[in-house]
Amino acid sequence: MTKIKFGTDGWRAIIAKEYTTDNVARVAYATAQWIKNTSDNHTAVVGHDCRFGGKLFTETTISVFIKEGIKVYTSKDFVSTPMVSLSTLIHKAYAGIVLTASHNPYTYNGFKIKAHYGGPAIQDEIDAVEALIPESHAVDIIPFDKLIQDSMVEVIDMEQEYIDHVHANFDIEAIKNSGIKFGYDAMYGAGQNVVRRLIPDTSLLHCDYNPSFMGQAPEPIARNLKPFAELIKNSNISCGLATDGDADRIGLFDENGDFVDSHHIILLLIKYLVEFKGVKGSVYTSFSCTSKIANLCKHYGLEHHVTKIGFKYICKEMIENQSLLGGEESGGIAVSTHIPERDGIWMGLILWEFMAKTGKSLNELIQDVYEITGSFAMDRYDLHVPEDDKWAIIDKCKAKQYAAFGDYSVTGHETIDGYKFLLNDDNWVMIRPSGTEPLLRVYAQAPTSEEVIKILDATKATILA
Repeated sequence: MTKIKFGTDGWRAIIAKEYTTDNVARVAYATAQWIKNTSDNHTAVVGHDCRFGGKLFTETTISVFIKEGIKVYTSKDFVSTPMVSLSTLIHKAYAGIVLTASHNPYTYNGFKIKAHYGGPAIQDEIDAVEALIPESHAVDIIPFDKLIQDSMVEVIDMEQEYIDHVHANFDIEAIKNSGIKFGYDAMYGAGQNVVRRLIPDTSLLHCDYNPSFMGQAPEPIARNLKPFAELIKNSNISCGLATDGDADRIGLFDENGDFVDSHHIILLLIKYLVEFKGVKGSVYTSFSCTSKIANLCKHYGLEHHVTKIGFKYICKEMIENQSLLGGEESGGIAVSTHIPERDGIWMGLILWEFMAKTGKSLNELIQDVYEITGSFAMDRYDLHVPEDDKWAIIDKCKAKQYAAFGDYSVTGHETIDGYKFLLNDDNWVMIRPSGTEPLLRVYAQAPTSEEVIKILDATKATILA
């Protein structure tokens, strides 16, 4: 029996190894039992992204659901994770299921569970599903053409529902008529049709159906987006948006083709929502985000709370409290004017509307933020170290044995999720172990990119000595 364990955002595994129709059926059966055990609302939205086998694994899930008495809403074509979450809310379903491995390489697929409020299921709900996964579960997979003839299955257009929601919340005409040239890289992911339908004049890259993602993991980080950066540098594109495989994470480029990280995106979103939209509420960000967010929140009189790493922790706070925004370092951001779900395209549209309404470039808007927070830079090293060495370093972090990293003296500690070492002049470095790989993630903040690299290099040299 393959033990199935959900991570920070769903269950993911390698296709045809652990990720098989038999194992998907086991998870689907457990999810159906959880729905029936916890609610009289026996309904679910089910969708898949562009990955290999998406339709087959969707057929598997729906086949199990209807046998267990769960009414299903589904789409005929691939959809993004935010589309499934939004449709779960629109149709008042108890759960949403997305067959996706998000930003993982093409060899993976996965199973995400969304809740009735249109965001990730919280940890207690995931734990309940895990506990119900049987050792095996036989399933007769019904082809999609026959599934949609079943009275328990209703075909909906999730992409159109999403587009209608965009038009109800954005001044799309202002963006289209701004004279600003925008670009979009879908990374061959599930967002590929939406932007071309909303802003037809957008310069598009990798907006084709390709389940292999051309061999590139669809994670919207700078090193994976070099062709997009080159396109921007050699064109009149003023802002480039990129999203991952299921379009819930954002990547961004300025008019020079330089990458704009999620820390800056979060600050820009807060500024626009407060100053231009009049939105108030608490801000929730993960432990690895810049401390400059606290500065901006203080400026606007907003409460700022730091959570553990993982959007499910942020989502829990957003649905329980009056919130403005929730965001994490990895590019997953949600705002209260939408659903409590990460949505890369939605965040990009907010920033494009910000530019259209102000007539300012992305860099000019960032400079406006710096006038409040001060300038800063962030970066991260992923250090591959043997498992025993990894935990030995973490033991030293726990014991506060690191008094300095090179020339940088430690002045304080924070341990919400990982080990953050406060340095002088608002600098810091953070060390966090991967729970699944022989890997240490090392984050740093400083006034300039050059200083960040110095801190990261000094930390690497110290902990690996």
